[in-house]
Amino acid sequence: MTSCCSSSDRASKGPGKHHCPANDLEYSEVSVRTIVHHLAKPWGWTPSAGHYYFCGDPECEIAYFGDDNTVVLKSQLRTRVGVKESGEDALLCYCFGVSRADYALKPVIKDFVTKQTKAGLCSCETSNPSGRCCLRDFPKAHI
Repeated sequence: MTSCCSSSDRASKGPGKHHCPANDLEYSEVSVRTIVHHLAKPWGWTPSAGHYYFCGDPECEIAYFGDDNTVVLKSQLRTRVGVKESGEDALLCYCFGVSRADYALKPVIKDFVTKQTKAGLCSCETSNPSGRCCLRDFPKAHI
């Protein structure tokens, strides 16, 4: 059994990256399962693209986009997307509810998240709007 953060758990074998229709920057693929878990009204959304991608640009209102240029806006989500937020209450880890403020006050929280992830107790693929491992969203250590 692999952890949720391993690359072998990706949902599809399509092109791993695509350009956002709003900012033309390239972003990684995300599963329909991830999108459905974050939509405010998933019953009102019908996937039409072959592949979907997560836009991590804080300035872009698009959260997800398809290879057919369909989009899902931040305003259509029930989840606040931490990488698109500037506040200290923005989440770094969705699996365990760790905010930027939590991490700033107690950096050893990352050790806890790392241990849980290694034990396969995370749910990044669905809990994190990006569909990727939450550990990547923690600030790099300053040495």
